[in-house]
Amino acid sequence: MHETNSSFIEYLKTIDTPTISNAIEQLHLRPRSEGFTPLQVRCLFPEFGVMCGYAVTAQVETMTEGNPREEHGYVELFEAVEKSPRPAVIAFQEVGGHPDYAVHCGEVMATFFTRLGGIGLVTDAAVRDLAEVKALRFHYFARGAVASHANFRIVRVGVPIQVMGLVIRPQDILHGDVNGLIQVPAEAAEGLPKAIESVRTRERRLMDMAKDPNFTASQLHGRFMH
Repeated sequence: MHETNSSFIEYLKTIDTPTISNAIEQLHLRPRSEGFTPLQVRCLFPEFGVMCGYAVTAQVETMTEGNPREEHGYVELFEAVEKSPRPAVIAFQEVGGHPDYAVHCGEVMATFFTRLGGIGLVTDAAVRDLAEVKALRFHYFARGAVASHANFRIVRVGVPIQVMGLVIRPQDILHGDVNGLIQVPAEAAEGLPKAIESVRTRERRLMDMAKDPNFTASQLHGRFMH
C-alpha cells in the first residue's frame, strides 16, 4: 500500500466519526442522508476508539439447511483479507431470511482476520464470543450478540453489499467509533483535512459564544447555519 494512503488512514484515526461526517457534508459529495449506518448497527467495543480501514466485503447466509457449507468460500474470504490494503475491515451482508438469528463472527474467525491484517468486522446481523474477541482488540460493529453460528456459509466475496442501507464496496474506507459508522468517499481525501479544520473552527466559535456570560439566542442570527 502506498505510504500516502497509510498516512491518510492514520490521520483519520485521530478524528472522531461525527466530525468526519460533518466535513464530508461540506465537500458536497453525496446527500446528507447517505453514507452512514442506522442506530441498529452498534459499536460493541467503544473503549477501542476509532476503527478505520479498507473494506473486504462478502455476502453470507446463516440459517438455511439446504445449502452446503463449503470450504472454498472461507478460503476465498481469508485470501481477500490477506490481499487487501491494510488495515482491513471485513463487512458482511446477511442475504438469508432470518437476520435476527444470524451470527457472522466469533473468536476463531476474528483470530484469522487479525493474523491476516483485519482490525474489525461490520455486519447487519450478530456476532458472538464477545469476551474472547475483545481480548483480541478486534472491533465489532453489529446489531448484537447471538450464541449459535447455525449454518453460516460464505455466498459471495468481493462484491458490493448493503449493510442496513449503507452501500459498501471492496476497498471503501470505513470509519467508526462509539457514535456509529460511515463510509469515507475516496474523492474526499484531498479536501477532507481542510474541511475538518473548518468544522472544528466553526464549532469552537459557536461554543465560545455560548459560554459567554452575556450569550443570548439573538446572537445566533446569521451564524448558526453558516
